[in-house]
Amino acid sequence: MTVAVVLFTSDLRVHDHPPLRAALRAADEVVPLFVLDPAVHAAGFDAPNRRAFLADCLSDLDASLRRRGGLLVLRTGPVAREVVQVTTECRADEVHMAAGVTRFAHRREELLRKQLATSGVQLVVHDTVVTAVAPGSVVPAGSDHFAVFTPYFRRWCDVPLRAPEAAPRQVPVPNDLHSESLPGRSTEPSVSPGLPAGGESEGRRRLTSWSRGNLAAYEDRHDDLAGDATSRLSPYLHFGALSPVEVVQRARARGGPGAEAFVRQLCWRDFHYQVMAARPQSSVRDYRTRDDDWRSEEEAAEEIAAWKEGRTGYPMVDAAMRQLTYEGWMHNRARLLVASFLTKTLYIDWRIGARHFLDLLVDGDVVNNQLNWQWVAGTGTDTRPHRVLNPVIQGKRFDPQGAYVRRWVPELQEVAARSIHEPWRLPEFERTRLDYPEPLISLADGLARFKHARSRG
Repeated sequence: MTVAVVLFTSDLRVHDHPPLRAALRAADEVVPLFVLDPAVHAAGFDAPNRRAFLADCLSDLDASLRRRGGLLVLRTGPVAREVVQVTTECRADEVHMAAGVTRFAHRREELLRKQLATSGVQLVVHDTVVTAVAPGSVVPAGSDHFAVFTPYFRRWCDVPLRAPEAAPRQVPVPNDLHSESLPGRSTEPSVSPGLPAGGESEGRRRLTSWSRGNLAAYEDRHDDLAGDATSRLSPYLHFGALSPVEVVQRARARGGPGAEAFVRQLCWRDFHYQVMAARPQSSVRDYRTRDDDWRSEEEAAEEIAAWKEGRTGYPMVDAAMRQLTYEGWMHNRARLLVASFLTKTLYIDWRIGARHFLDLLVDGDVVNNQLNWQWVAGTGTDTRPHRVLNPVIQGKRFDPQGAYVRRWVPELQEVAARSIHEPWRLPEFERTRLDYPEPLISLADGLARFKHARSRG
């Protein structure tokens, strides 16, 4: 009786799962394994919102496997040690897992391969599990990755995607294999009140519902903050509860401008993965340094606190930051805006903002989070590094009636649409009735500070 282990990481699903399918083809029995690795906590990526969502994903994955005659084996400890222990217990010949792109994933794979080799177990790593197109498979002449999105997108669109694989009907698992109890969301403290439910079942339900109701209008409505018409699928893609290959294929099958615009956004995910795969140090260092002399955390402590708490005095910024705190998620247009405000108006290091996002975002992805922050800060792949997003102009354009602001900043509930993005322009007697702060800094002063700092750099 041959046995193979499937190590689940950021691919918590049974539909379109190449490692699981390959293991089932290679062996009589498989061991679906997830390891709770203390190194994730030590690295600072083990945030409460993502732990709660992960608990949902693991529970749903276990239920899906049990319906197919299997179960999810859970262990806690260093990944390499626990995987080797499981392979010894079940006498496995192979371990199958998805490829990663971060420095953490590369170290994990290297250590795992080395330790498995000592016991004669083969490690098989599969591409296109967490991305639609494998990082490094599309490269320009003379470079190991595309540094600009548009030419990458053109080439990416020409790559034929593999066909999604159906979920297996049966997952035979060896008897008497010890598993720890699965974690539960209820045991997690400090979880955002509006955090969505996790798991593949919920992700697939949301994908189907949103595709039928909102995909066609995505091109016109994806920046509509009040309309909340985006897919909200990013947490499910981050945890691999949805397959990016399948999501792209389903969108293309529907077709139309909305689907094309949505697929373009999915391509941004793959674009950032291929950048990070080629430049893993960009998770902590400038991809393209501008020699910024950012204001220190100590120097800007009060402004950083106001930004985090949603009391900067700029309604669009404050609404977005309060949405993040309550839901553990933020609209993409709002993410760009608050990142621009922190880095370009307050001139504070992008790493401080990126760290706060990773503390709260349920879709907090080291790859996309860090590189999106760098794009806005002007140290990343943006071809216009001095781009500044004005929160007043952005508010008037993408929340013209102020519905998004009123949803998250109830202090401004009674302010008319014409004034809601600039409450400081209200007559003094009206302002004094609002329990809302004055702006931290004028936008003109912030822009002058940014330009002066950049010119010195």
